[in-house]
Amino acid sequence: MDWFNHNHMPVEGRTILLTGGSEGTGFSAARIFSSKGANVIIVSRNPIKLEEAIEALRAAAKCPRTQRFHTIEADVAEPNYAEGVVADATAWNRGVPPEIVWCLAGIATPMLWTDDGAMKAARYNMDVNYFGSAELSRAMMRAWLLAEQEKKRYLIPDPRPPPKHIIFTGPITSTLVATAGHAPHAPSRFALRALADALAMETRLYPDLPMAVHLVLPHPAAAAAASYDEARPHSTIAPPQIKGAETPQDPDDAARAAIAGIERGRYFVATSWLGELVRWGAIGGSPRNSWVVDTLMGWVVPLVMAFWMWDLRAQVAAWNQKKKVL
Repeated sequence: MDWFNHNHMPVEGRTILLTGGSEGTGFSAARIFSSKGANVIIVSRNPIKLEEAIEALRAAAKCPRTQRFHTIEADVAEPNYAEGVVADATAWNRGVPPEIVWCLAGIATPMLWTDDGAMKAARYNMDVNYFGSAELSRAMMRAWLLAEQEKKRYLIPDPRPPPKHIIFTGPITSTLVATAGHAPHAPSRFALRALADALAMETRLYPDLPMAVHLVLPHPAAAAAASYDEARPHSTIAPPQIKGAETPQDPDDAARAAIAGIERGRYFVATSWLGELVRWGAIGGSPRNSWVVDTLMGWVVPLVMAFWMWDLRAQVAAWNQKKKVL
């Protein structure tokens, strides 16, 4: 929905909260927001990385005298973590919930489904990738709605504000396409896509409180630079890849592409040409960035995906011949 190049997510003077913001694509995005004049809150489990990252964000600030930066130490895999994070962020932000939340913390555990530990890994992936994002989005939406109710209660005049933003993140090759070796973590990403689709519709129930939902689809190599790398169990398989997915993407490039797509008002935000093709092939009933282009490409790209899937199956067969799984 590129409406005459209008910026759908201005950030100067607004407060943004990012999980996984101390390294990788999350840190790159936080630094870009700092350079655009935003107040930034980063969430991570590692206090040392948080302090290192916050100094870099201060150095990148557009308006160092007025911009503010804050760190919150939290583990997104812990049940009910989000209420405390939102309360901390709101108190620091002078009683106002952050206007933008971006869930970037994630993990990938490439294993065969029959490997020892695969079920344990699947549960942990669901805790980090799905529930970590789901809890934060719910807590933030409730905080926004409560603040809006307080304004109405006290008859505080307020012109229509810029939309709040909920941004989810899922690498293209486990959020939209799953292959051998993805079984422990792909279901958590598929669930996240379903949540994003549902919330994109549900937010329309609140016309007085505009909210936009986005699903960023980073290149797999960029997504791998997440804040949960140290929690990744030993991999027993190198999953087959769609051609082009094995080429690394710099976290700075991924962050810039993602932010540019969000500023254009897109729902699906791919950070590479491969991501665009895969989202067209798997778009289904999800919201469209462009009803005309996405619908047309949704007819064409599945033909290409058929060849991709043939190639993936061939990779699996070749891997089995080499490793003799069975």
